[in-house]
Amino acid sequence: MSELISYQEGAVILVGVDFGLPHFDSELEELGLLAQTAGLQPVARIVCKRKAPDAALFVGSGKADEIKELALMHRASEVIFDQTLSPAQQRNLERQLDVAVYDRTFLILEIFAQRARSHEGKLQVELARLQYLSTRLVRRWSHLERQTGGAGVRGGPGEKQIELDRRMISESIKRTRERLAKVQKQRGTQRRQRERRETFNISLVGYTNAGKSSLFNALVKARAYAADQLFATLDTTTRNLYLGDARRQVSISDTVGFIRALPHGLVDAFKATLQEAVDADLLLHVVDASNPHHPEQMAEVQSVLAEIGADNIPQLLVFNKLDALESGQLPLHLQDEIEVDGVQVPRIFVSAHTGQGVPALRAELASRSGSASAAAMTLDADAELHDAAS
Repeated sequence: MSELISYQEGAVILVGVDFGLPHFDSELEELGLLAQTAGLQPVARIVCKRKAPDAALFVGSGKADEIKELALMHRASEVIFDQTLSPAQQRNLERQLDVAVYDRTFLILEIFAQRARSHEGKLQVELARLQYLSTRLVRRWSHLERQTGGAGVRGGPGEKQIELDRRMISESIKRTRERLAKVQKQRGTQRRQRERRETFNISLVGYTNAGKSSLFNALVKARAYAADQLFATLDTTTRNLYLGDARRQVSISDTVGFIRALPHGLVDAFKATLQEAVDADLLLHVVDASNPHHPEQMAEVQSVLAEIGADNIPQLLVFNKLDALESGQLPLHLQDEIEVDGVQVPRIFVSAHTGQGVPALRAELASRSGSASAAAMTLDADAELHDAAS
């Protein structure tokens, strides 16, 4: 029966399960944006409440039947869950729904695969995808029967197709890791050269679509790709920024954006890219001031920074998209301080689009880099005095 259905290519059903956790996206707004970013078209959304995931179908058989009816009604070819599914749950749901089933992790991986431009970025995404797929081979190959084997057949008599594919994907992971290690070594050499020049390093971090690349372009007059979409850019871009007030150049890097439930495989794979944040002297934490969920987004960024060991680096909060705020939302002061994880952090309101607040931000960066330079000179002088005294 299902073979006669004319599915609409790219049409997807979005599914979210509320387990009573805080900040549940009941409208599936972010998942919808992710789907559109991946080139898909959400045609229906369904949300249900559960105390715990169903071991077999994640949502239970009754809700699975409801999703199936919805997919048939809209001729949807795929169903995407906002949470991570186990390989068994994904396999069982595909059998139950008769359509392809994916989860949030797979969707983010697909977007990263589409957006990666540099050789390093492509390798990082490939490694994360291979690691993800390695746990799901049973779903892809469960329909194949045991091979007969025989002379000259790789794998020997009776080896299952899944065992062959596990070996192939394991070898691919090993090769990709080796190639990535070479690229990371080259990046490390470049980073050490900057350190030898005693360059003050600034990294832009923030939730995806907060406007990091637009701000980066406004500061250095570069042409890094920027768009009003999730994960518009993945690859780290580094430029020199001349700060006239400090009469010096600093190094500034635009890094990949963060997102809620960023797959751990991607965090691990992008360690080399995120290393720019770890090695920074100052983090510009860019926040979309116009987004009503920006406090939760800030918390997600802080969580990832802690995971990569960059949570102790000094931060300057840059509340971007000032031009998108309603008149009643405009701040009383364009520069102030707010508490983040128990620490008072300086904040500046800017609009990368109109340029409002950008001169004040440049002045603050000049002050920070000048103070760091003076501190470094003091330390050098103290060291020389210590050597002379001894």
